[in-house]
This record gives sequence, structure tokens and C-alpha cells, in this order.
Amino acid sequence: MSLSSTALTNALARRGSAVLVAGILVAAAAVGGPPQRARAAAPAVPAVETTAVADTAGSTTVLKGFDVQSSADVPDSAQTVSTPGYQPAGWHRAGPRTTVLAALVADGTYPDPFYSTNMATIPTQPFTVPWWYRSDFTVNDTSARSYLDVTGVVSAADVYVNGVRVATADQIAGMYTSHELDITAQVHQGINSVAFLIQPNDPKKNFTSGWIDWNPYPPDNNMGMVRDISIRRAGAVVLSDAHVLTSVDTPSLGSARLTVKAQARNDSAGTVTTTVSGTIGDITFSRDLTLGPGESRTVTFSPADTPQLNLTSPKIWWPAGMGDQPLYDLRLTATTAGATTDTAHKSFGIRDVQSSLNADGHRTFTVNGHPLMIRGAAESVDLLWRWNAQEASSRITYALNMGLNAIRLEGHLEPDEYYDMADKAGMLLLPGWECCNKWQDSKDYTPREHEINRASMAAVAAQLRDHPSVTSFSVGSDYAPSAASAQDYQDALNAADWTLPVLSSNNIVNSTEAFGPSGMRMGPYEWVPPNYWYNKRGGEDGRGAEGFNSETGAGVSLPTMDTLRRMMTPGELDTMWKNPHAVQYHRSPESEHFNSLDMFGDALNGRYGQATGLDDFVRKAQLAQYEAVRAQFEAYGRNFTDATNPSTGVVYWMLNGPWTSLHWQLFDRYFDQSGAYFGAQKANEDLHIQYSYDDRSVVVVNRRTGASDGLTAHVDLYNPDGTQRFHKDAEGLTVPGDGGKTVALTIPENIPDLDTTYLAKLTLTDSAGKEVSRNVYWLSTKQDVLDYGNSDWYVTPTSAYAALDGLNRLAQATVSATGTSTTTDDGTTKVTVKLTNTATGNTPALLTDVHLVDPQNKPLLPVTWSDNQVSLWPGESTTITATVRTADLNGATPNLRVSGWNTPTSNTTVATP
Repeated sequence: MSLSSTALTNALARRGSAVLVAGILVAAAAVGGPPQRARAAAPAVPAVETTAVADTAGSTTVLKGFDVQSSADVPDSAQTVSTPGYQPAGWHRAGPRTTVLAALVADGTYPDPFYSTNMATIPTQPFTVPWWYRSDFTVNDTSARSYLDVTGVVSAADVYVNGVRVATADQIAGMYTSHELDITAQVHQGINSVAFLIQPNDPKKNFTSGWIDWNPYPPDNNMGMVRDISIRRAGAVVLSDAHVLTSVDTPSLGSARLTVKAQARNDSAGTVTTTVSGTIGDITFSRDLTLGPGESRTVTFSPADTPQLNLTSPKIWWPAGMGDQPLYDLRLTATTAGATTDTAHKSFGIRDVQSSLNADGHRTFTVNGHPLMIRGAAESVDLLWRWNAQEASSRITYALNMGLNAIRLEGHLEPDEYYDMADKAGMLLLPGWECCNKWQDSKDYTPREHEINRASMAAVAAQLRDHPSVTSFSVGSDYAPSAASAQDYQDALNAADWTLPVLSSNNIVNSTEAFGPSGMRMGPYEWVPPNYWYNKRGGEDGRGAEGFNSETGAGVSLPTMDTLRRMMTPGELDTMWKNPHAVQYHRSPESEHFNSLDMFGDALNGRYGQATGLDDFVRKAQLAQYEAVRAQFEAYGRNFTDATNPSTGVVYWMLNGPWTSLHWQLFDRYFDQSGAYFGAQKANEDLHIQYSYDDRSVVVVNRRTGASDGLTAHVDLYNPDGTQRFHKDAEGLTVPGDGGKTVALTIPENIPDLDTTYLAKLTLTDSAGKEVSRNVYWLSTKQDVLDYGNSDWYVTPTSAYAALDGLNRLAQATVSATGTSTTTDDGTTKVTVKLTNTATGNTPALLTDVHLVDPQNKPLLPVTWSDNQVSLWPGESTTITATVRTADLNGATPNLRVSGWNTPTSNTTVATP
């Protein structure tokens, strides 16, 4: 039965147990040089492995994969295709979650679409017709009932089991809807077959996902399956929609109340009496109920009727950096006539999230009674929707490593295990629908489209509501939904017992009566200088760090040379640096605003001096990206506690690239880290000293929960030749916690003999004299000038550039590196690196980068650094650490590759104990 055919309260489909399945990644090709070209035709492959379905009531078995083929190449009838014994000769073998194009890339039918313009050479015509997805499964015991759980279909599908159509494409529509199909009558002992005839996808017409202006669209528009398809077994009574409502007393956090709810349904032909029992740790509870044939009833265990659900001293879940992340487990069992007929399991956390608008109309959040400034970035799934558990975990790890506390998910909502990872890591999530496609174009929905809209919200609410990492849901992105669509969402959310904040949109100019003003704004998305973020101007355009900005950033984010050579041809790279105004396929070639490197290239050449070659262009880009991202996060951090128009949250656009991109990313598709990454990491230190581009103040920001005192700020200014021109200390500083700040001192406006380009070294020491924060800026007495009169939604132009070309006069500096590796019990290797500026004279080593590389000089990725791209003056040393998965070393000893703005590249072998 489809979701549209039942009341919403009974339609929240139970999600099956998540299974970690690593997708096949084109990104796994060796670093350096183009990938191998594909064969012209698909190779012959055996049929996908038959799935053995468990017999136990309450079990869920994920189908292991599918044989995939275009309907244009299958002359057989649907009944024949979906019958056991059918031979899918010449079909493509695919994993359990795969789009059509992902399957065709994996088996070599098409070349790596992430390299050069390969994706543009893949024809779109094969994906204009339906495609078959076929799989076999075995059942030994047919005494239990069988259910086919279907979700993640892009865009819609007819479903057949053993020659019988059990659902139509009109019913199975929308990638986020969930469907429970009772296939007991079709399943027999032995081998069974299931087949899906999947319809082509158009994000403008179907409730799926698109790519807006992020990058080129894949030729298949992601048609296929992006979630597990499962066979679930149960007895007469089926449990579904299990969830836990939590309420915690704030600010004491000394007690909490739990409410457990589930649907119990009798799928037998007779009346049955069943016992629904549950456990949460040591807490137990149960209830008997009698159900007539086909009857479904909500079972509720409340603190009033189940006193043990009143908790004293509950374990409270906190975001990372604010506390621990304890989780509770709910387990439910339905027992009928002494036998288990079904089970359900949910993991949940106890925490309190509140959101409101402040006096200035800006969105604010609190967690467990503490004020929370959102410091986030917007994540994207892989362009072909390939799931890889290790990569998903690394995205969260990287975000935490940069000091972020939130990840926004616009439309590209992840599978269950991703939210489990975020729960355990303490990473807040801001999911919501996508802009600029069917979700946004809601004024003219047909009655059936409203049903799909409601069903989508119902299924997503059921998936997300128990995860403590989930902080809110946005029912609109750039635009709020229509009143009718908002009502769909409100009905579905109410039926799902949704208790978290619901946002009308991510844009302050759009709101709904149902959910109120958004209190959030958007942009810019193109290059702006660092001082942009410090100017509070009011109005929507050209406004810096105030309020809550749900998506913003300085646009272009060039990867490292390693990645650039991996994703583009030498000719394309040559054009990139020589002509930044040329259309770049690896930006957004169909967007009039984001299809080139024009604004970024002009700023790079205008501020740092004309590039002399590819290496010089990329080298300068890393400095520009570091300062741009650092300034954005620093400005928002400084302004969080302002008395008027404070900043309340910022989401960098974006966290990662869905493919090999030249823009909108803090790290690239292969997890290499450029200046943007380390600029964010520096800005988001928990105790941080920073410079203000607007008033030259030196500020200390404290993100720890308690105050920090006994601090001393040290400020030094240097000319490019290393001559010191200013020094001042500010002692005895105390900084309040929870994002509080203290102004240490203000640098004078006029300093004698200071060059047009100069360096500022800020250090913060504790009461014992230990350095706890270091921050180095390259600045100019000639400021960047913003043209606010021509501000637009995506950029405020720059009419004059700061003069930073004096950095080209920095003398060469030598940096020595020593490294020692230690293997830990958790499967990782930690490399401790000591860097020392061994140069004589006064010249600092600016933005010294360390890469962990294999013996062939290829980056070892992913890797998390405690710090990187550091600046050292002669005689100074620092120690940083890198952590990698031991398995990624392949038994080899890693090397350190050291380079920098004015440091020659060198390699050193890491020592092993």
C-alpha cells in the first residue's frame, strides 16, 4: 500500500535497520594524472548475488544489489522480467544503492565523469526512457509475513514481485517517500524476484533532487535508487512508527520525561491479543491490547501512566565542544500467543533545542539552555549519489576538525546511518528541502502532488525526529512554500509528533503564516574582500556579519595542485590561470553568475600581483582563500555578543564539493585541504585571538563554556623584509565563555615606516606563558574598497584592491620538518610533526603547508591536522599532528612534504618507533 492511501498517522513507515554499504567511488582512482579511459561497451558480468532473507519475525534484510538495464533494450514483458529464472544477459550489475549513471560508470560503460569534460560526452538520450532494476531473494519459511520496504526511488517506479505488479509508479513516487508493500501473497519458498521499472527524473517536475547552480547536472538526473530496498518479516502483529518524545528541564537539566509511541497493526484475518513490551536501558514497560482484523492502533507509554519514564539526572546530549553525546536505545517487541511477531529499535538522545527571533528579527538558537552560535557549512552528497560510509564519516570529522558545530543539508538528505554518525560525533544538522525545483514551485500542485508532498514530509520527519543531532527543518530554501504546501508540511509534522523548530525558508524575505518569519538571510556567493564581513549596513544586499546567514561565502575555492592535476587536463589548467574570465566546466557552466573565475582572478591579480604561471596562480589562491574564509568566520564570531544586530549564525557555502569543483568548498572531492580549510580551522579555535578589519581592534573570542582569565595578547607588525615596526602587549585579560569576547587593544592607524604591505603576528598566552593561539595576517595600508551602490544578491563588487603584492618581496625561508608516527588501537596512525624556521635574518616563513604523502609523493587522504599552514619567524618552532587511517598507509612509511609561500618544497621521511 502506498503512503497516499492511508491516514498520515498510520503512514509513517517504519525504517529498516541500516546497513553500512561502501559505494564504488570513481574518486578512489590514484592521485595524479587522468583516470583510465573506459571501454566502449559494458563488459559481460554475472547476475547480482541472490539475497538470502532472514526468517525471524522482526528481521530486515537489505537486497544486495540489482541487475540494471534500459527498457529500450529489454523486449521481454514485465511479468517475464520479474519472474524467477529470468536471465538478465547483458545487463549491468549494480550495488544496493545506485543511480543508473553510477552503475554505468562503475562497470566501465562510461569514463570517469569527474575528470575534465568527460561528463559532457555522456549522452542524455539513454536516460529518457525507464530503466529496469531487478533482484532475486530467497525465502525459506513462508509462515511469517513478508513486506517490501521501498524508499529512495528517483523518480517513480512500477514494482513487480514474481510476475505480479504490487505497486504502480503513481503510488511509488518521490525519492523521500517511504512505502510498505505487503507481498506475503506473492512470496513463495525458494527463489523470488522483484523488479522495479524506474521512470526518468526531472527535478523540475518530480519530488526528487537537483543541483541548481552548484555544478553541471549528471546526464541521468540521478534516476535510480539512492536508498536500501529491504524485505521485512513479521507475524500477525506489525510494529511501525516507533519513536520517543523527550522533555528536559532547563536550565537545571536535572530531570527529563520520556513518551514512547508506536503503531501496532493486526495483519491477520482474525482478532488477536498482543503484548507490546519495551526497554530503555534498565527501564522496562509493557501493555496488552486486542486488535481486530486489519486494525491499527497507537500505543503510547507516557510519564503519567508509566512512572519509570520520569528520569532523574538524565544523561544529556550536547553538541561537540559543549559536552558529551550519550545515547539511549528503545527496543520494542510485539508478542502474540507466546511468540515474537515483530520488533522495533530506535536510538535517541535527550536534549533541548529552542529557536526564536531576537529583537532585530534574527534567528537564534539555544541548546540545553545555553546560547548557541551556529558555525556551519552546507554539505553535498556525491554527484552520482554514491554512498560511502567512510567518506560520510570523514565529512563530519573534517567539519569538527575545522571547529564547525553544524552542517546544513539542503535537499540532499542522507541515509539513516549518516544521522547516527552525527549523533555520536555531536555534529548539529540543519536539514531542509531544496530550492529552485519541484519543492519550490508549489503554487500549482495537483491533488496527487500534494499527497506526495505530505508523504515526503511524513517520511522524513519519521526518519529525523529521534536524532539529537537534528536541530531544525527548513520547509523552504530560497523561497517559502505556498500556503497550501505549508499546510501539507504542518499536517505531516504534527502527525509525526515533530517538536523541533521549523523554518519557513532560509531567506529573510520569505515566510509563511504557518511557520512565521525565517529570520535568516543568504549570500554573497562570489568573491568579496575580508573587510566586507565587518560592515553592518542594514538591508539585504551588501551586509556583513550580523544576524543569521544560512548560506554565504567568497565563491571560488581552488583545490591544491595535486587535485587540480587529477581533475583537469594540462590545457584546461593553462586556460584557467591565463584567462580567469573563460567559462570553467568545473564551476557552474550553465550559470551566468558562477561560470568563470572572473571576480576571483581579477582580485588575485589585482591584490597579489599578476600571476606568472599556474603554480604561482594556485599559490596565491591559497593565501586569498585562507584570508577570505578566516575573515568570514572571525567577523561572525566577534559580533555574536554585540548589543545591537548581533551575529547569531553563519553557514559557509559549501562544506564540500559534490564532484571535482573549483568553487564553494572547504575541502575538495578527494578530501585534500586548501587554504579555505585551514582559514576556517584557524578562525574557529575555541580560544582565539583575531584582528578586526574595520577598526583594527585585536579581539579574543572564547567559545569554551567557562570564562578564561590570566591571558596576555601580544601584537607585532613587520615589513616584508622582516623589520619589526610595532609591538604591544595587553596583559591580565579575562574573556567570558559561550562565545564571549574581550577587546585586547587597538592597533594605531598610523605607524611610522610601515610598508604598504605588512604582516601582523598576534599571539595569545596563558598565565603560565604558554602560547594558546597564534594568528598571522597579511595586510595593507591601502584598503579594499567595496562598491555598495552596485550590490546584488550574489556579490558586492570591489572597486579598488588592497596592495598585497609586497609579499612577493619576502625572501626565501627554510623550514625543517621532523615527524614520528604512532599506531593506535582504534585503527589510526598519528604523525607528530615539528616544524622549525631555520632561516637566518628576519624573514618569516609564511603559510607553511605540510602534506602527508606516500612514497610516490601522492597525498594520503583523508587526514586531520591539529593545525597547518602555519607561519613561523626565524628560530620559531611549532608541533602539529596528523591523523590518518592506518589501512590507508598500505604498510608504507609516510613522508612529509613541506612547502609554503616563500618556502621551497622539501620531503622528509617520517620516523617510526
